[in-house]
Amino acid sequence: MRVIDHIVGSRTDAAIAAQLHHLDHHRAVDVLTVASADIARRRLRATTEGGDEVALALPRDQTLFDGAVLLLEPGHALVVRVGAQDWLRLTARDAADALELGYHAGNLHWRVRFETGSLLVALDGPVTDYLARLGELATGDRLAWEVTQGAGGGAVHGHAHHHNHHHHPEPAR
Repeated sequence: MRVIDHIVGSRTDAAIAAQLHHLDHHRAVDVLTVASADIARRRLRATTEGGDEVALALPRDQTLFDGAVLLLEPGHALVVRVGAQDWLRLTARDAADALELGYHAGNLHWRVRFETGSLLVALDGPVTDYLARLGELATGDRLAWEVTQGAGGGAVHGHAHHHNHHHHPEPAR
């Protein structure tokens, strides 16, 4: 078990963001998800998404926050995420669109998971930003999408049309 006794900085700090970007290319950025109810705690034992056990023992003047960088080493980083991860589920209409979607997701260095017939993209910003990055692929009936909101949350569905900004919630299927 690794003991962490201070916060290195924030993932939004320019110098740290550049290092995290490089490490992310090598799949060397691990995430520690902390429930919002536990964010004020200075002592905490938890398991990272990568399966490492860590013990936090922070000084009184440091508080966890979303994006806190706990480790930043040449071959490894650990970043705090508050609450559950939201995912954008993208389902292409055919194999050609699926290949194009995979190309974009890789080229944009998105964190992804695969589920039967769909690509799930970890959301770190507004869904409209992600759809905009897909360009022409997201302008017709080529993709269906939904946002799976955190643990126990519902889903918001849509199709990648120009009018997506005004989608209406539907019940989860």
